[in-house]
Amino acid sequence: MIKTSLDPRGLPLAIEPDDGCPGFESLLHERRDFFSEKLLEHGALLFRGFAEPDLEQFRRFVAAFSGSETLFDYAGGASPRSALGGEKDGLYSSTEYPSSMGLALHNELSYADVYPKRLFFFCLVAAEQGGETTLGDSRRILRRIDPGIVDAFRTRRVRYVRNLSPDQGSGYSWQDAFETDDPQVAESHCRRIGAEFEWGEGGMLRLSQVRPGIAAHPATGDEVWFNQADGFHPSALDPATYAAFLDQTGSEDRFRLNVTYGDGSPIEAATLDHIRAALREETVPHRWRTGDILVLDNLLAAHGRMPFSGARKIALAMT
Repeated sequence: MIKTSLDPRGLPLAIEPDDGCPGFESLLHERRDFFSEKLLEHGALLFRGFAEPDLEQFRRFVAAFSGSETLFDYAGGASPRSALGGEKDGLYSSTEYPSSMGLALHNELSYADVYPKRLFFFCLVAAEQGGETTLGDSRRILRRIDPGIVDAFRTRRVRYVRNLSPDQGSGYSWQDAFETDDPQVAESHCRRIGAEFEWGEGGMLRLSQVRPGIAAHPATGDEVWFNQADGFHPSALDPATYAAFLDQTGSEDRFRLNVTYGDGSPIEAATLDHIRAALREETVPHRWRTGDILVLDNLLAAHGRMPFSGARKIALAMT
């Protein structure tokens, strides 16, 4: 019915159709519990050879896997992405940073009180070169990081700061982030995701959220590394971008993204360097084929992206 194979680096577990395999919706209904168990074991599943590059088929896959038609709303997220819209509401593009940029491993919306439990990535167009979605086992990442740093993040927590511009359509405005041009709706979203907020000069919206640095999986009890301190910190920027931001804002505190410990004290440069090294060591690139579907447990598996050239189109759904 199906055949499975495990990437030698530990994830994902690949699942492909074999002789006598039913359609994917029937298969998922019949074996949903099996796939859910394997997702908890490995953190990431790759379904290959089941789907055509069609968004409606992808949506049906997500509904069949999840047992629900309800998709997670990304309103309030920090990354620029586009809602695919219309009847496909709840489907998004993957992060729309420039193709020359790589994205380090992270867990989706770990900076918010409300975050998705599962992520579904669907390859509509594979990049000509590069563009791998990178994966990392959040349990292994935690074990690789120095215990003293883990304890600091566990006890001191993490404070995320976001300064959202009023420039609608830029990808970095509060209107884009919250998918609305109504300030009251944006404020309601801030409360939903657990963010303190204030309106600043010129219509800037400043958010602040204190979140745990470590999480425990509700089903397995496993502790995982679950924060984005390394990505929010200004030291993640390349020198040219950092200089441009500093020239525009005059202070790191006014950068689009920033981060401190939960008490407001700075996170040490050596600590961030160590975390980034651990993430690099645990990075597993997944090379896309058109029609691939990656299912991630958002706590157990971190993800990122390699730079790429040529067209690349990856859809995202969250539950």
